Amino acid sequence: MTKPPLTLYLAAPRGFCAGVDRAIKIVEMALQKWGAPVYVRHEIVHNKYVVDDLRAQGAVFVEELDEAPTDRPVIFSAHGVPKSVPAEAEERQMIYVDATCPLVSKVHIEAERHAANGLQMVMIGHEGHPETIGTMGQLPPGEVLLIETVEDVATVQVRDPEKLAFVTQTTLSVDDTAEIVEALKARFPSIIGPHKEDICYATTNRQEAVKAMAPRCDALLVVGAPNSSNSRRLVEVASKAGCPYAQLIGRADQIDWRALDGIRSVGITAGASAPEILTQEVITAFQDRYAVTIETVTTAEENVEFKVPRILREPA
Repeated sequence: MTKPPLTLYLAAPRGFCAGVDRAIKIVEMALQKWGAPVYVRHEIVHNKYVVDDLRAQGAVFVEELDEAPTDRPVIFSAHGVPKSVPAEAEERQMIYVDATCPLVSKVHIEAERHAANGLQMVMIGHEGHPETIGTMGQLPPGEVLLIETVEDVATVQVRDPEKLAFVTQTTLSVDDTAEIVEALKARFPSIIGPHKEDICYATTNRQEAVKAMAPRCDALLVVGAPNSSNSRRLVEVASKAGCPYAQLIGRADQIDWRALDGIRSVGITAGASAPEILTQEVITAFQDRYAVTIETVTTAEENVEFKVPRILREPA
């Protein structure tokens, strides 16, 4: 039987960013240095495949620090943690390694600097997301006000409209965030923003690639986890950019083939915490069913690399 023709557009860049790469490397190096088990507070990155792989190597994932014993090293996830977490680890005399992405740490430092200058912070982010919890936890309760939408701007109660600054989660939609920032500046003209925007290079680049691809595609699949903020944003960006069907999938076995019936072109990208092996699995699944032509859509080149913490570079 002849396979129907299909053009696959592959987004470049896609998949792992430098912060995710570094976080995974931190867990692997910790296991090499101290042996198993090594404890990790929260999923190191939001991807089941990655977490399962590290678990098989000897990492134990816990939600809170008190679930980890004091005699084993503990690692904090790439999303960042509230100040109280390393303070508790020090109190319990634990060896800990902070795998917070340096671009998230930049936002933490920014928030602290503004607070030191007497400013109250407004954070644009998703309630309950670990990165938001971590950033808000850099300052005392009430010092960071969380907003999620343009509508929230109208109702947020601030201490002094003349003494305000804002930060954002690093994995938001670039366009949606720009609208919220515009509304904030309209209501609070003297609000201070970041020197350089907080949304990270990887989030921005992956969204730009999707915008370039989306108008050419009958459907667009984002490989990523349902709890991955940047992956979910890619689905929204694809829909807004004119793609008739966009779906988030964890792996190839989640592809809804009935929804793709009759299509001629599909875009494929992956969130910043999705390994390339899962994207290749999806490509293979299409090649099994279609006569595939692959075209790569490149909108940026990435060569960012972050060093691992010194404690892992020193001999045991």
